[in-house]
Amino acid sequence: MEKEHQAELPKAFLEKMERLLKEEYQDFLKSYEETPKQGLRINPLKKLSNSQILRLKERFRLESIPWAEGGYYFDAQTRPGKSPFHEAGVYYIQEPSAMAVVELLKPVGGERILDLCAAPGGKTTQIAGKMGQKGLLVSNEIHPLRAKILSQNVERMGIANGVVTNESSQRLLKSFPEFFDGIVVDAPCSGEGMFRKEEAAREQWSLNQVSVCAARQKEILDNAAGMLKTGGRLVYSTCTFSPEENEGTIQTFLDSHPEFVLERTQSIPGFSCLGQGRPEWVADGKSQLSQTVRIWPHRTRGEGHFLALLRKEEGSIKEKRKKAFQAPRLLPEVLKVWEEFAASVCHPFFQEEFHNASGRFLMFGEELYVCPNQMIDMKGLKVLRPGLDLGTFKKKRFEPSHSLALYLKQNQVKQWVSLPEEGEAVFRYLKGEALDLSGIAGNAKCQISENGWVLVLVEDASLGFAKLTGTVLKNHYPKGLRRS
Repeated sequence: MEKEHQAELPKAFLEKMERLLKEEYQDFLKSYEETPKQGLRINPLKKLSNSQILRLKERFRLESIPWAEGGYYFDAQTRPGKSPFHEAGVYYIQEPSAMAVVELLKPVGGERILDLCAAPGGKTTQIAGKMGQKGLLVSNEIHPLRAKILSQNVERMGIANGVVTNESSQRLLKSFPEFFDGIVVDAPCSGEGMFRKEEAAREQWSLNQVSVCAARQKEILDNAAGMLKTGGRLVYSTCTFSPEENEGTIQTFLDSHPEFVLERTQSIPGFSCLGQGRPEWVADGKSQLSQTVRIWPHRTRGEGHFLALLRKEEGSIKEKRKKAFQAPRLLPEVLKVWEEFAASVCHPFFQEEFHNASGRFLMFGEELYVCPNQMIDMKGLKVLRPGLDLGTFKKKRFEPSHSLALYLKQNQVKQWVSLPEEGEAVFRYLKGEALDLSGIAGNAKCQISENGWVLVLVEDASLGFAKLTGTVLKNHYPKGLRRS
């Protein structure tokens, strides 16, 4: 942001920050003259080799982010968002400070995790990478359009154990009392930490908005508390500087929820460079609030962020065992069509992956999904994505989905074609054009023996499906995602 843009910062905001930061205020103000740092996270679900990761580091001039496993600053001039690797879900572009949230939560495979305010999907995709397709990840977003974007990012990153819902926290609480091992509440906030990056955040800000956000955050946290199991952990985060929405919200929550305690965070690898919360900013501030985390743009290479890690020491109610999900039995002819497709396209060890999933297959309209193995009955909830979308039944034939393509690996399919990242062919594919094998043979690697479905990759990362007839690959890249 240029110096003259400092004048665009709300006057009431500047006065507040000068009052709070005192001797640090001038350094804080100077940070608005600097270009914001940009980051990306490499997607572990794509299982890149060390040599492939090294190539990405060279390609985008990556530099490790201390507090984020697999997180890197990138050189903006390399434009990773324009690369086909982005469409293939090889990485997720995310603000560096925001990557600290999931590192605090430390999710592992087999757990039940909730990302309560999940759009556009940065934290959800980071959680999924750490879970390794094992367990249940519920990602919720209350706003329908943002929930759709969330679902698209879940698809792009090849996530199979994720369920996307479009609900309020109150309605989720009724379905998931004391159910989750871990919850992320990246709360809607006044967005002060994004002023350097987003003009809209500056224009929409007001002192009244800060108060409104603090009240909303309290309600969301109260509902989240009821969905967490005894011994479970909850990470609360915002991208604002306001004490009312940060230390104040956490203190209010602790006062009304004695079953929760604040956990220490400074011992976490990479977190030593981050600041602590400021208990003196809360009336009758408690020293325990210094265990929270503040990320400052004048101290760290990231935008403004606040984080707190809470643990539930005892439950207010006993966990109510939810009814296990049991999908309606598929018609034999439907199951037969799917099995015939899987046998023709995939190697036997991939087919075995779904061999015991018959009780988790779900027809969602014309779409066939396989639901996570810890799925419960979600009747009554707005579910956008109940698991991995396998494909569509059309007149007794099966057409694989884009989600399945992005989930699959090269060694799981019988036929594939791998296109170079910077070659003409991959960009033609992303535009929806058909490809002639004879025209790309010199640059592409492939394993093709007969007509039928072919997995298209950008180098070793799956990108979508095509269907071979003769020497022509008919394009099945989704029309809504095609480049102009």
